[in-house]
Amino acid sequence: MFRSVLVGLDGSSESRAAAEWAAREAKLRGLPLRLVHVWEPVPEPMAQAPLLGAETQQHWSERIPRETAEGLQSRHPGVDVTAVHLNGRPGDVLVDVARDAELLVLGSRGLSGVGGFMVGSVGQAVIARTEAPVVLVRSGEQAADEHTMDPAGIPSAATSFRPVLLGLDIRSPDDTVIAFAFEEAARRRTALRVLHAWSPPPYNIYGLSDHVSVYDELAREKAAELTDALRPWRQKHPAVEVIEASRAGSAADQIANSSRNASLVVVGRRIRRSRFGAHIGPVAHAVLHHAVAPVAVVAHA
Repeated sequence: MFRSVLVGLDGSSESRAAAEWAAREAKLRGLPLRLVHVWEPVPEPMAQAPLLGAETQQHWSERIPRETAEGLQSRHPGVDVTAVHLNGRPGDVLVDVARDAELLVLGSRGLSGVGGFMVGSVGQAVIARTEAPVVLVRSGEQAADEHTMDPAGIPSAATSFRPVLLGLDIRSPDDTVIAFAFEEAARRRTALRVLHAWSPPPYNIYGLSDHVSVYDELAREKAAELTDALRPWRQKHPAVEVIEASRAGSAADQIANSSRNASLVVVGRRIRRSRFGAHIGPVAHAVLHHAVAPVAVVAHA
């Protein structure tokens, strides 16, 4: 397998931000960066139009990846950058080439300029169908956004990375997802914050005093379960500081709110194959639409 960080490129500001993030990630991993520009052929009558002729299509399809690769190479010396142009439906092509990649990075528009992602149909289809980890990066994402504040109170690429945030379901913790999060924290030499959300008991079935005692006992049990689930991983990665958080409430809301202080958010997606097509999963889907940091969706069995 050709080990590389792969990024989907279409010339938009979203894909350019994704390419910059992917170049930084490739450097952290010590892997080459591969840019994939996919051109979906237009219908023949449109292709004959003066502005969409064959020569124009070829010009832009070759210019976008070439110029992007040249720019990335100059800004990220030491990273081996190559570019390839492929024809076909972007969703299908990216899923196909991602089979040989360690990581696929895609760009997305931000929602209202405040937070979250506007995940297009191609992005959703690729995330739902590929078994390689997929990272979604918002337009405008900067290297400094992943770092802590400097003495002047401004995010700076010269300061340490913000923690990596892992949303973990302790009912069925998956080694693939946990390992990915620990490794990303180790590469960044930063802490890993692990967040588990659980549902509190309904108020109406307990008296007030009983409810408080049941709630507190359940909170202690959930916190202990999280600690137990992470104990072997702490031993495997002793250099990674682990910050545990077990809270009652919606998993998606908790992860999205905590993403403001994260350099990267990691969530899992169970691989489901059905006649109704692939699905991202409700928590991952909600996190993608509301998190403000880059989000890695890691597929698992």
